[in-house]
Amino acid sequence: MATGEQYANPHVLVSTEWVDEHKADPGLRIVEADEDVLLYELGHVPGAVKIDWHEHLQRQDTRDFIDADGFNELMSKLGITRDTTVIFYGDKNNWWAAYAYWFFRYMGHDNVKIMDGGRKKWEAEGRETTREVPQITPTSYTGAEEQPKLRAFRDDVLKHIGYERLRKVGEGGPLVDVRSPGEFSGELLHMPDYPQEGALRGGHIPGASNIPWGKAVAEDGTFKSAEELRAIYEAEGVTPDKPVVVYCRIGERSSHSWFVLHELLGYPDVRNYDGSWTEWGNVIGVPIEL
Repeated sequence: MATGEQYANPHVLVSTEWVDEHKADPGLRIVEADEDVLLYELGHVPGAVKIDWHEHLQRQDTRDFIDADGFNELMSKLGITRDTTVIFYGDKNNWWAAYAYWFFRYMGHDNVKIMDGGRKKWEAEGRETTREVPQITPTSYTGAEEQPKLRAFRDDVLKHIGYERLRKVGEGGPLVDVRSPGEFSGELLHMPDYPQEGALRGGHIPGASNIPWGKAVAEDGTFKSAEELRAIYEAEGVTPDKPVVVYCRIGERSSHSWFVLHELLGYPDVRNYDGSWTEWGNVIGVPIEL
């Protein structure tokens, strides 16, 4: 396993070295989740399977995730049982890997970990990759169940910031906007160099602190130390004694920050608002700050 005793839950991270040594272990399933969905086919960690967040985790008849039955079916197809340890990794410093990790936890599969450093570190170290897709023996996975304490919906966020629609009625709690400063200010609707689409209005949710997700990552793609991470959030008044909500544009970058706060730093009450700005910036009758 990865070192990292300074983290509240060091077991949620494994090193590239550990994965290389244990990648063929029974009871282990390595999962690649990328923004660039073609990367897996170009070469992946031997034995890894692919999850495409849009194809595998999203329903097509509504904007929402697959339900518990859909998750049970997906796990069965991937050869995962309730006892399987799932190791996630991916591109872009593991932000999509963290999104898949959060969703597995949301569906009640808690035996999950992230390979610290992701594809970037694995490739930089010259470790083996393959284009061979592993042969999967399907399982009969059961027992998926949504964990509401990990997810926030629009009305939850309104309550969290002390609003009834456009009217401020109470004090708000810590809210973290993990997007880029340009998105936070309303200058951009998406990250720089991406198509500027997805919302009719720019800006941010009232009371939010702008703490971009990438601040949590070191140059080699690994997570910064607990001391460094704690300093980043506490400087903005985001402390473990209060419930926290995180959001971004569609919920993937905020999953990375959720992982940092909830899993690495041990904040007990952190929810991911996965509707994020593509919902908030299109809804009639919710408050926006610039």
